[in-house]
Amino acid sequence: MVYFAAMVLNYIWVAFFLIAFVVALAKLIFLGDTVVFTDMVNATFENAELGFTLSLGLTGVMTLWLGLMKVGEKGGVINLISRAISPLFTKLFPEIPKNHSVNGSIVMNLAANMLGLDNAATPLGLKAMTQLQELNPNKKRASNAMIMFLVLNTSGLTIIPISVMVYRAQMGAANPTDVFLPILLVTFFSTLAGIIAVSFFQRINLLNRVIILFLGGMSLLIAGIIYGFSQLDPDTANIVSTVTGNVILFTIIILFISLAVRKRVNVYDTFIQGAKEGFKVAVKIIPYLVAILVAIGVFRASGAMEFIISGLESGIAALGLNTDFVPSLPTAFMKPLSGSGARGLMVETMDIHGVDSFVGRLSCMFQGATDTTFYIIAVYFGSVGVRYTRHAVTAGLIADLAGIIAAILLGYVFFH
Repeated sequence: MVYFAAMVLNYIWVAFFLIAFVVALAKLIFLGDTVVFTDMVNATFENAELGFTLSLGLTGVMTLWLGLMKVGEKGGVINLISRAISPLFTKLFPEIPKNHSVNGSIVMNLAANMLGLDNAATPLGLKAMTQLQELNPNKKRASNAMIMFLVLNTSGLTIIPISVMVYRAQMGAANPTDVFLPILLVTFFSTLAGIIAVSFFQRINLLNRVIILFLGGMSLLIAGIIYGFSQLDPDTANIVSTVTGNVILFTIIILFISLAVRKRVNVYDTFIQGAKEGFKVAVKIIPYLVAILVAIGVFRASGAMEFIISGLESGIAALGLNTDFVPSLPTAFMKPLSGSGARGLMVETMDIHGVDSFVGRLSCMFQGATDTTFYIIAVYFGSVGVRYTRHAVTAGLIADLAGIIAAILLGYVFFH
């Protein structure tokens, strides 16, 4: 499974070039298009330059945010979130003994994921999976607790979508954080759908008092927010969303710093430690971003992307629905398969349609709504030798679908 996950992007990358070549050749032979191959070659140069420029430009913002996240991590924010969500997750994992150490690993992993701390979340996740395997009576078959844990990871519940905001800032968005609140709402729906799907398969009682208080209370709050924004015109909703998002974000920054000061952490030195990691991450991104942007650029220049989008638009229009969201769908379809592929499509969509366009923002919402389902399932299960994943993929894809639908609907509420 790990091998499959590693090869998915390879297959996708090769397919972009092969399909582009076949489509371009057909256009040349049957339509007499003599410029299609020139456009494809030019796309390789243009997108290679775009990928390199974007990667270099990311260093400043990435350095800033990873520095701040390191301050929050040292200040104990993960522990704070862990204590807050622990009562809920103990009810969602009824098979795990109440005082077993894996409970702490699960909650810490999910808390780190919420903050976008991949460097902390992945080791904690692998540790939790190892501990869950120790409790698993059938080592080749995924246990109920493993599946719930995996789906909570793939649903991508995120408080701060750092990478999305970083790319929007680099591409010149007027308000890079205007997608913050919509993404927060969308990722809640994808996570809620994942929990409900797994609970259905595993017959977990969602009418438990603790679960109702957590999920019911959050659902009412989210419903109230969406209703409030639906009463506003798009321009006012955008302004309110941006202001609210920025207030929340800066409050979080102050919270990180305050907690670190309270724990007598050297805030400046800690920030520098995280900032160094941010610089390294930004530099490492260069070859990956260049590779995927070039492949997507060739695919689009050949006309293959246009054929796909046109087909989707025709089908959706036949249902009598508005089709303005369709150009952003490639990002949504790619996300369960490849995180870097979806990131490349998000960047390309913003570059083609405009970073502050409805389609550009919706593409960002898709990118921030869920995580890379197949990759996470393959890596986490593969790390402990589980071969039979049972309903993990089905529940994960249900969460992905819920995220896509929620992103489209909320995109119209906030930005259309």
